[in-house]
Amino acid sequence: MTDADPVLRIQALHKRFGDHHVLRGIDLDVQRGDRIAIIGSSGSGKSTLLRCLNFMEMPSAGQIILKGQPIGRPAGRDGEMRYGRSELSDMRRQVGMVFQQFNLFPHMTVLQNVMEGLVTVKHIAAPLAREQALRQLGKVGLSDKADAYPGHLSGGQQQRVAIARALAMEPEMLLFDEPTSSLDPELVGEVLATIRDLAEEGRTMLLVTHELGFAYHFANKVVFLADGLLHESGTPDEVLKHPKEERTQRFLERFTAFRF
Repeated sequence: MTDADPVLRIQALHKRFGDHHVLRGIDLDVQRGDRIAIIGSSGSGKSTLLRCLNFMEMPSAGQIILKGQPIGRPAGRDGEMRYGRSELSDMRRQVGMVFQQFNLFPHMTVLQNVMEGLVTVKHIAAPLAREQALRQLGKVGLSDKADAYPGHLSGGQQQRVAIARALAMEPEMLLFDEPTSSLDPELVGEVLATIRDLAEEGRTMLLVTHELGFAYHFANKVVFLADGLLHESGTPDEVLKHPKEERTQRFLERFTAFRF
């Protein structure tokens, strides 16, 4: 794999839930250091796409290639794939996920939440895991909350703990599934600022968001999904300011309040 090769390649990705065809053949290359904003209406398949990328949902057909290595092998004529447990575990370690809901363990302190994956998944000794966890909490500005419990934190602080937890696993890329959608408006800024700081470090990130103003300044590439299809992709200027596709134009007309 060379620096010019995509770190992640998505080819003809489909996802069905029974008769509901959610993703209908997504093709997307992600280069190292890309900051990709994924936009679209509710039900367009954005969150399902992210969940397929770290195999929280199993794709119905198509191929995902990480660092030149195809994940899974064909299992039938309809494009279905079969995945090994070890390769899925490895994929999930390399593709970190930050959810709409924070999914923190309420009975654990902030520090213990961030350490948990290091100890149980990566089998790192507790003293070293503690050191790494504290370093990531410092990165999101929460070193002083290490011994607090999630229930004593604001929603914005809890989401920043969730980001620290994902960072602690040292993933190849980070996926953000509408990370501010569960927050009160006054808490959105602190989470977006944390994501912006990570972007400035050159991390590879895919972000599902309705914060189009943030997407414009955060992303180097924007993709627009509708009805499970990738209708348009390009730079923030190309997609958000000068969309070519009528479907994209109609979607953006509903966001007349945001400014770049």
